[in-house]
Amino acid sequence: MDDRDTEQLPTNSAPELRNRREVTADEAKALGHPLRLRILRLCRQHELTNKQLADRLGRDPGTVLYHVRHLVDVGFLEQAPVRSGDSGALEKPYRTATDTWGLSVPPATTEPEGAIAPIQAFQDELREAGSNSVQTYARFMLHLSPDDIAELDRRICAVLDEYVETEEARRDQPVYGGIFVLHRLADED
Repeated sequence: MDDRDTEQLPTNSAPELRNRREVTADEAKALGHPLRLRILRLCRQHELTNKQLADRLGRDPGTVLYHVRHLVDVGFLEQAPVRSGDSGALEKPYRTATDTWGLSVPPATTEPEGAIAPIQAFQDELREAGSNSVQTYARFMLHLSPDDIAELDRRICAVLDEYVETEEARRDQPVYGGIFVLHRLADED
């Protein structure tokens, strides 16, 4: 028998995932609101004041400040150095304080509404960017076991991890957002 006939592929040839830490209850609550998720995304791109955030999000500054304070309290946002604005007045911008990509947010840790918060935030961002902003998508239906779901999630996260790890090298390129959601379809009668 030839060695090639019995040669096995490596069982662990997939890239290693980043170590993710599970969120605390307070962090899960903070990530469970679509407006907070949008604030985090915006402050990851640019240091923004509460007024700039409110204008960009089309929301009342008081509402935005409530959510900003919640994000500051859990350590997701921090105040950036005070700066002079266009009119010469001092501004207090905010920026992200931590990379939430490294967090694991099991659906069971969020309120029921919190599980759809990322989808709502994505829909809002997509509406704001316009339909011409869509570069690619895939819609699918699969029959999966719990092990299949875990493997699919692991593999998709591994690909995304590779891009996240090398993000700094592409800062001169346009920024894109995306989301991967796997949900169980409603049972047929």
